Amino acid sequence: METINPVHNNISPKLMNQERSQKPKMLVVDDEPDNLDLLYRTFRRDFQVFRADSGTQALEILAQEGEVAVIISDQRMPQMKGTEFLSRTVPQFPNTMRIILTGFTDVEDLVAAINSGQVYKYITKPWDPNELKAVVQRATETYAVLQQRLDELQRAEKQAALLATIVELSQTMVDMATTLQAIASAFGKSFQADGCVLCVLGTDTPIADYGCYGLASTADWLPQDPLFAETLATGQVTGCFNIAAEADLAHLPTYQSLGIQAHVLCPVVHRGQNRAVLSLQWQQAHILSKGELAMLYLCAQQVVLALT
Repeated sequence: METINPVHNNISPKLMNQERSQKPKMLVVDDEPDNLDLLYRTFRRDFQVFRADSGTQALEILAQEGEVAVIISDQRMPQMKGTEFLSRTVPQFPNTMRIILTGFTDVEDLVAAINSGQVYKYITKPWDPNELKAVVQRATETYAVLQQRLDELQRAEKQAALLATIVELSQTMVDMATTLQAIASAFGKSFQADGCVLCVLGTDTPIADYGCYGLASTADWLPQDPLFAETLATGQVTGCFNIAAEADLAHLPTYQSLGIQAHVLCPVVHRGQNRAVLSLQWQQAHILSKGELAMLYLCAQQVVLALT
């Protein structure tokens, strides 16, 4: 049974749904066009499938797209065998599940690849679609578990470092503007954002003070952003991971001038009242997982140490 995290109540359901809608990535490699098309059609509903007709092209795709959950590769291909190609992916993508298709008895190559951890499973050709789907399903589940453990470890390390920075800045604060800028910089770098704004809410004006990192040099544009109003109204982490897909956001002048393609805002709440808003911006569509959104909310609440 899945444990309900109370922090998730402070995250907009829209953001949670955007995170869940993402399909895992798969790379299929085969020099025979018919086999490549068959693999694509078999898995396109459940995966974001990339196709390559050689090991060289597959390495280029990985260099561009980054890690994928599953790689399915033919063994006998010109220039580079499947096992050789897969071995080259191990150093950079150790958690990726690798499945090899073989119609030959390349016993030595396969045994060596499996023993060294380079291949999760091999399937003989012609393959049974149901068998292949079952193997891919188990491989995807294994990848998800490994990725979850890695993500949790990395988040814990990032959260500890970010909290230590906030505490240190609150204790050594010279002036509010400098501190806000330093905190905005710490959040921006921790979440690999292109821009970050931390603004203190005013009583007579929407924003009393602010600090910026990266893209924006001012916070004046935030009160005109409907996501800003939504954050204040709900007290939740809100935003959009793909601005281009939202017609009511894509036309905003600041988004266009700064090239913002993803925007996440988090309220800083103290004694039931919104005290500040943290804005993170990216110039490409960018997804934050549920764990990252929860981490953002928890860390942002510690900003009150500096504000008080």
